[in-house]
Amino acid sequence: MTDTWWWDLLIGVAVAVVACWVALVVVLAAVRPRGGLLRESLRLLPDMLRLVRRLAADRDLPRGVRVRLWLLVAYLAVPIDLIPDFIPVIGYADDAIVVAAVLRSVVRRAGLDTVRRHWPGTPDGFTALTRLTGLSTPDAPESPR
Repeated sequence: MTDTWWWDLLIGVAVAVVACWVALVVVLAAVRPRGGLLRESLRLLPDMLRLVRRLAADRDLPRGVRVRLWLLVAYLAVPIDLIPDFIPVIGYADDAIVVAAVLRSVVRRAGLDTVRRHWPGTPDGFTALTRLTGLSTPDAPESPR
């Protein structure tokens, strides 16, 4: 009788973990960048990671923004991903989607000038970042499609 209780608990925990994983994958699919922006976000991922690190270290930003950024850094540092990296294309896409979603909220809260000041990449990369985060910059050059 006691063994049955442990098996029920183990199965219940396994079902809960799988259900949470499926829910997170659905959320990632919902917030993913549309069109060619996902491909662009994968290309920009190294610059976006440097941007996240620089923004997280900026003491002038509100504490909530920095906490969000440090949580993102922790998520990226943990070797366990929602979708394993060995799966071609989508394995790294989950990291790019999570980074893009957090950067959307950070850019809206911190301001575009702060992000521009910390941006380590090219001006075209910054323009792509503004498209990715849903913001527009009137003075940014339009990149060819």
